Amino acid sequence: MSRAPRGGPPPGGVLGAFGAAGGPVPLTGGQRTVWRAGDLVLKRLDVSLEELGWQEEVLTALDGAPDVRVAPPVRARDGALVVAGWTAWRFEPGTAPTPGRYPEVVAAGRVLHRHLAHLPRPALLDRRDHAWARADRIAWGEAPAGATGGLPHVAALLAARVPVEAGAQVVHGDLTDNVHLHPGLPPLVLDLTGYWRPPAYASAVVVADAVVFRGAELALVDRVGEEEGPHFPQLLLRALLFRALTDQLLAPGTEWARWFGPAVRRVLALT
Repeated sequence: MSRAPRGGPPPGGVLGAFGAAGGPVPLTGGQRTVWRAGDLVLKRLDVSLEELGWQEEVLTALDGAPDVRVAPPVRARDGALVVAGWTAWRFEPGTAPTPGRYPEVVAAGRVLHRHLAHLPRPALLDRRDHAWARADRIAWGEAPAGATGGLPHVAALLAARVPVEAGAQVVHGDLTDNVHLHPGLPPLVLDLTGYWRPPAYASAVVVADAVVFRGAELALVDRVGEEEGPHFPQLLLRALLFRALTDQLLAPGTEWARWFGPAVRRVLALT
C-alpha cells in the first residue's frame, strides 16, 4: 500500500494536546488517515469510545511482554483518549509483511493469543453493528445471510459449513496488515480488533487475506492448515465468508470471481 492519507493532517491543537514533537508526516497503510509526529502515531477515531477504552486496558496490560510488541493508545495532557476526533498511539518500528512472510504473521498471532487467553468476552461485541461485525455473525451462523447468501461464492461456502467444536477466546480478527516485522525486535501487533472466536480462526483470516488480496501462494493454506489441525478447513471457510460478506455489505455488487474464486475452490476441496 502506497497511497497517501485521506484528508488533512491532525491540526496543531491536536498535536499540542497530545504533546507531539515535530510536524506530522503521513504514513501509508491502514485507512489512509494515519500520521506520525515524533514518537506518536495519530489517526482519526475509528471505533467506539467503549472499544477504545477496552483496547487501552488490554494493550497496557500486555505492554512489555518479551515475545510480542504492542502500541497502547496515548492519552492527551488532560487525560482524554480522543481530541477533536483524533487518537494517539505510541510509535514502534517495523515494516508490513511481504507475501512470503505471512507464516511469521500467523506465528505472531499465536503468541498474542496466548497472552489474551485469560480475558473475558467483551460485552461491547454485542453492541457492534458495522459491516465487519455483521459479516462475522453471518459467517458463524449467528445471523441470516439475507440476499447476500444468494451470491454464488457465498452460497457455496454457506452450504459447505458444518459445526466447529473449538473453544473461543478474545482474538485479533484483523492481523494481516497489522503485524509489522523488525529484524531485531519481536513482532509488533497493531490495531487490536477483538472478536470471540477460536484462536486458529485468526490464523485463517490471515491466510484468506494473504491468498486472496496479498499475492501469497495457495501453498500457505496447506502450511498453516498442517500447523492448526483438523478444524482449519472449516475455519478458513468462515474466514473467506467473513471477507466476502464484508465486501458485499460495504459495496454491494462487488465483482467476486477474480478475487475469491481460486481460494473458494481450494477451500471447498478441503472440506
